[in-house]
Amino acid sequence: MFKYVLKRIAGAIPLILIITIITFVIVRLAPGDPTKMFISPNTRPEDRERIKANLGLDKPLYIQYGIWLKNFVLKGDLGYSLINGRPVLDSIMERVPATLLLMGISYLLSIIIALPLGIYSALKPYSAFDYIFTFFSFLGLSMPPFWLALMVIWLFALKIPIFPPMGMNMLVDASFWNSVKDISWHLVLPVFVLTVRNLASWNRYIRASLIEVTGQDYIRTAKSKGLTNMRVLTVHALRNALLPFITVVALSIPEILAGAFIVEQIFAWPGMGRLGMEAVFHRDYTLLMGDILISSFLVVFANIAADIFYGIADPRIRVK
Repeated sequence: MFKYVLKRIAGAIPLILIITIITFVIVRLAPGDPTKMFISPNTRPEDRERIKANLGLDKPLYIQYGIWLKNFVLKGDLGYSLINGRPVLDSIMERVPATLLLMGISYLLSIIIALPLGIYSALKPYSAFDYIFTFFSFLGLSMPPFWLALMVIWLFALKIPIFPPMGMNMLVDASFWNSVKDISWHLVLPVFVLTVRNLASWNRYIRASLIEVTGQDYIRTAKSKGLTNMRVLTVHALRNALLPFITVVALSIPEILAGAFIVEQIFAWPGMGRLGMEAVFHRDYTLLMGDILISSFLVVFANIAADIFYGIADPRIRVK
């Protein structure tokens, strides 16, 4: 297993390299001049060219990428923000905990709720519960995250002011429990928005997978031995049914991360998504590259973790 993990990590390096090349080219070829964000419109053309030279923006694209890649590989340096002059890595690391907190809670809630609902729906297919469950699942899938976010803000923050509409208060003089309470209160709406779409999709997969597995011959054999439906489900069927579910959950990481970018922007959540959007608006090339690089690492290693869980869920899989 250890050798397999090392091979997967080694195989992920070229993938991340290709992602950085494509992203670097797209970002740099996009229209807009980042120097216009922090210099006066009346600046002389020669002064503007001098500023570009100091920032390295006057060099050919492949040389700019080579310098960026060399600094990252050899020094772990992602450069400095073009707008505020702060180290990119420091700016991102300040935002990573907020994004991981938002994504992590939504991820866990989606799994915890989707599994039992999907299992019960598979045990009672085509029942009243299953039809109601299916209706709300498709309803959740049909609602774009940005629209749902705006609706919950309108309902639960404006019409019925229960939860704060945006932001997160981080008072320096606040006690630990007051900080936890405040963060939890601000998390409710964005976590709800992210969880709804995940839940609507994942429970359908676990239901369909379980119904398919329970039709196999070995399941009928287990039932003929007198085992209860619950024991057959949990001991014999669930492990095999979890493989497609693990795949869907792992492959949902990019979608959840993309959804977090939108949700963070709408709810003014101080995470990587909002930082990336700010970098896009300000044409902050170095900050945007760093944000995308860290996001790529999260996605790639999430898929490696999914491969490891395959072997845990199904003993027939042997990884060498």
